[in-house]
Amino acid sequence: MRKYSTLLFSALFVSASLFAQEAPKKERQQGHTDQNKFRQLKDVLATPNDQRTASGAPGHAYTQQKVDYIMNLRLDEATDRLYGEEDITYHNNSKDHLEYLWLQLDQNMRAPDSKSPLAESKGASSFQTPSKFVSENMDKPKAFGFNIEAVKYADGRDLSHTINRTMMRINLPKPLAPGEVFKFKIKWNYLINNSVEDGGRSGFESFPDGNKNYTIAQFFPRLCVYNNVEGWQNMQFWGRSEWALEFGDYDVKITVPADHILDATGELQNEKEVLSKEQRNRFEKARKSFKNPVFIVSQKEAEENEKQGTSKTKTWHFKANKVRDFAFASSRKYIWDAMAVNINGKTVMAVSLYPKEGNPLWEEHSTRVVANTLEEYSKMTFDYPYSKAVSVHAKRQGMEYPMICFNYGRPNPDGTYSDRVKNGMIGVITHEVGHNFFPMIVNSDERQWTWMDEGLNSFVEILAELDYDPNFNTGNLPKDIVRYMSLDQNKLSPIMSQGDYVHNFGPNAYTKPAAGLYMLRQTIMGPELFDYAFRTYSQRWMFKHPTPADFFRTMEDASGMDLDWFWRGWFYTTDYTDIGIKEVKPLYVTNKPNEETKKLQAQYPSYFAQLGKLVYLTTDKGSADKSEVEAYINSLPNDKKTSLKELPQYIYQVEFEKPGGLVMPIILEINYADGTKERQTFPAQIWKKNEHQVFRVFTSSKEIKSFVVDPDLETADIDTSNNSWPKQTTNKFDAFKNKAKN
Repeated sequence: MRKYSTLLFSALFVSASLFAQEAPKKERQQGHTDQNKFRQLKDVLATPNDQRTASGAPGHAYTQQKVDYIMNLRLDEATDRLYGEEDITYHNNSKDHLEYLWLQLDQNMRAPDSKSPLAESKGASSFQTPSKFVSENMDKPKAFGFNIEAVKYADGRDLSHTINRTMMRINLPKPLAPGEVFKFKIKWNYLINNSVEDGGRSGFESFPDGNKNYTIAQFFPRLCVYNNVEGWQNMQFWGRSEWALEFGDYDVKITVPADHILDATGELQNEKEVLSKEQRNRFEKARKSFKNPVFIVSQKEAEENEKQGTSKTKTWHFKANKVRDFAFASSRKYIWDAMAVNINGKTVMAVSLYPKEGNPLWEEHSTRVVANTLEEYSKMTFDYPYSKAVSVHAKRQGMEYPMICFNYGRPNPDGTYSDRVKNGMIGVITHEVGHNFFPMIVNSDERQWTWMDEGLNSFVEILAELDYDPNFNTGNLPKDIVRYMSLDQNKLSPIMSQGDYVHNFGPNAYTKPAAGLYMLRQTIMGPELFDYAFRTYSQRWMFKHPTPADFFRTMEDASGMDLDWFWRGWFYTTDYTDIGIKEVKPLYVTNKPNEETKKLQAQYPSYFAQLGKLVYLTTDKGSADKSEVEAYINSLPNDKKTSLKELPQYIYQVEFEKPGGLVMPIILEINYADGTKERQTFPAQIWKKNEHQVFRVFTSSKEIKSFVVDPDLETADIDTSNNSWPKQTTNKFDAFKNKAKN
């Protein structure tokens, strides 16, 4: 088919320079900068150096800091207050002399003098409930926020420090030299928020019988990241953009009521002191159960336990190495189950903690979803390096920490639940457990680049959810981002925006990058190239601090594909995809030139004389004549004839248009009159010379009844009304939207 296209049409394209020589002179246009969609990203990405290479890998001089914590914590259930003392060891692994250290005081975002509420534009509502009116206009601010009792040197002397809202500066007595270590202590306490009533990413839920479910995080002063990209990453915490943290080793003792069940980041050090012999035996059984969860605490036992209450306490001791954070959950209401997961020969425990209010949904799915997530993420990245992953049920939370996460998804009081609730729970557990990989291990800066953890995680989440349930509606596919990308431009932000000022935060930081990566994998690169590059990025930056440039460069370096056009369009702009078919011309071979060709022949007779006999294309079916082509074929040697395909009976010129700003591959479905169909994909580079209009010619021995662009909605095309020829009155995307409504 392609060889005949060359034979038939090559004579029709006369050198443009031949005619340009005799064209009348016109006024010269002004020059312009390179705005081609395929220009390189060198003007945007940071200059490579010996810490971050041009290939996207860490350089030979790459360094990062280390921070170790020893903590003693006490949870006072009667007052909902957490007390803590921490010994911090800061390792300066950089080549710089540090004049001070910066710590994060996240709880101060909720303090009475917090600036976060004042940074929100808020007008008067024309209607509201009495309770909302009272809470917004009459409630006294609660005494949230850190109460810093003491900051001291390791030897007990007072240490100079300055608190600036959600940040605290440790004023060092002298600059901390490269390779040196600084040790200091902080004593603190704070009032724990009710996460259901007060909101928040951690806190507690109170039940009608007075019992509580504590899910505790961001609970201690933590060191900020110091590196050669940002210096100190000490941007204030306004409540949305999350954290940049250093890796280190943790040794944590947590004192809680003696009847509580507790789990946390790290390895439990004192099982015999905090677990009964029966619980320990059950956990040993769970360590060998790779198919089904084993109950360590059953629902019946949890229901009996929650009736009691006690004034006695118990201390749980955990150690964790090479983690960037620490969190824990504690309650006397917990049902506890676990199962083993085989990660390339290593046993990892999938664990769930949940009150009876989560059943029957949680015992059916939670631990199995944890196990599936660990398996699927490990395939796409690296073998999960920690010993466990814990899913804790919390009514209105979906938050992640090393080895532990808090997840919503609650059935009705009678135990019934909708598919929406079930799928929401499966989705949030997959997502939050997946965060163990991004950013808990591939440790990007969440405060600056939300998409680097949320977007990458949401992408792998798609694959894990579809593995758990092939019919799962992930909500993160290219078709799912169409409505967002169709919004008015003042409601959009580029993905490459700092999280605190992003419009439409969810679609921008989660769905759009996830849909873009899915598109890269399935449509642009192919799974083999994409998966190798994605694993390379993940493994290069395990336990390190990658930047967007490191991700972009690694994906290209490991795949051998120039993707700058994709990063620039999808991540740095708010452009959208809209590719369509402007016109289809059925053409016929003839021996007669049209009027335009006749004029050219008259104007350039010597040129055409050199070409000899010609054939032409016409839209006039009545003037079709293939005799000249047939005569040429008959003049060929037999070996040439046998290498030719059948003489095409049908010829079509398709003109594609691109009203949208994004360049994308053209995925074309060709439907023949006999009911068969063919799929052809033209790479995005087809737009490299003209991003508004391109042509392709299709020859066939069968009549073509229709052409359809992007038939499976792979490129997030926001307007499919121009995707078909002949124009369809109802298109697949309209049908998809109507189905979704119903």
